[in-house]
Amino acid sequence: PFGSFLFHTGTSSGLVLVFDIPAKGTNITLAEVLAEHRDAITDIASEIGQDKDAAADLVTADDAGILCVWKIEEDFKLINKISAYGVTCSSVKLWAGVIAAAYGNGQIRVYDASTGTLNAQLDAHARWIYTLDIAPDTGRLLSGAEDSFVQIWQLSRSSDSGAIEVEHLHSECVTDTKICGGRFCDPQGTSFSVTGYDLSEIIRYVQI
Repeated sequence: PFGSFLFHTGTSSGLVLVFDIPAKGTNITLAEVLAEHRDAITDIASEIGQDKDAAADLVTADDAGILCVWKIEEDFKLINKISAYGVTCSSVKLWAGVIAAAYGNGQIRVYDASTGTLNAQLDAHARWIYTLDIAPDTGRLLSGAEDSFVQIWQLSRSSDSGAIEVEHLHSECVTDTKICGGRFCDPQGTSFSVTGYDLSEIIRYVQI
């Protein structure tokens, strides 16, 4: 209903602005303003190419740790609002109905997008987590933090209960580097790259 492409951006006042970007031309318009947050927006996550029956289309996070989960129908519908009780959510990802959220206290919390239920709470890092990424084909989760560590996790759902499960796969220390960015380099998550504060290079790791 909004055109060929939607672009989302957050503001320091807590507003999420949704812009309609046409396939051709420069007629970019403000399609909607989402006003559920009261604190500065810290991250926004969406799934690319998911079907219309997916549990959620968009997750927005703020400086107070609030997550808002949205479904796009005729307009944006709020389906869940999740609180972290004042702990900043620094990064959030959405994958196959699973929300992975990283916090300033070093925790990763994994929620079911359709219900907002907390399925796992991981004491993943000793310091502030700055980056999360998910490999779309496999559900591998990367986290990187100020403690110089990159952790790789596996997200999956139990075939019996449907509960979200998390398994730790790998830990990598980048000596004397506060990790501030990290991404998988392929959809399967067999390689990843990271960088850090005051680091003039990108370091790439490959599974062998």
